[in-house]
Amino acid sequence: MRVQYVLSEIGTGLRRNLTMTVAVIITVAISTALLGTGLLFRAQAETTKGYWYDKVEISVYMCNGYLGGGQCAGEAVTDSERDSIKQTLEPNPEVDEVFYESQEQAYEFFQQQFDDTISDAITPDQLQESFRVALVDPEEYDGVVSAVSGLPGVQKVVDQREVLGGLFRVLNGFQLAAVLVAVLQLIAATLLIANTIQVSAYTRRTEV
Repeated sequence: MRVQYVLSEIGTGLRRNLTMTVAVIITVAISTALLGTGLLFRAQAETTKGYWYDKVEISVYMCNGYLGGGQCAGEAVTDSERDSIKQTLEPNPEVDEVFYESQEQAYEFFQQQFDDTISDAITPDQLQESFRVALVDPEEYDGVVSAVSGLPGVQKVVDQREVLGGLFRVLNGFQLAAVLVAVLQLIAATLLIANTIQVSAYTRRTEV
């Protein structure tokens, strides 16, 4: 009998506050979904960052006689300059491995990326030799950049983190926005639930 009475009172309470009850359920559901979305964005951002950070390299482009800038004086890098750059990179504690890309290899890659109309207008000697440097820790690269930037034969040093930085900022922005909206929704749900309890208690004040 007591169980039946409790159930009947629950049904009566729901009928009296049906709109508010539905609002509470919807608000809590949306808040939970947004919180889950924020956590997913956070996990995806960390996964993406970890995936690409393992592949981040520093590219040391050398003079080719066509491009200025850096330590180029209108002449291509010499064998001794190339060896000096390599000898500077390999012992560096921030460097994990050094890969050399010749002008011919750069030209083959260029042909793969562009159609024959463009690639036929370029010759291998117009492209740059480079060293691709894999890092021990992608966060620690300043020492490598400063060590080779001023060496003779170096035209420029490119850190791939600069390219990926925009992607990471967008991912982190989405992640932060989703979490903030979820927190606001949870606060709204908490206030709405508290208000519903107060209203229910007031309407049942005689029984209480």
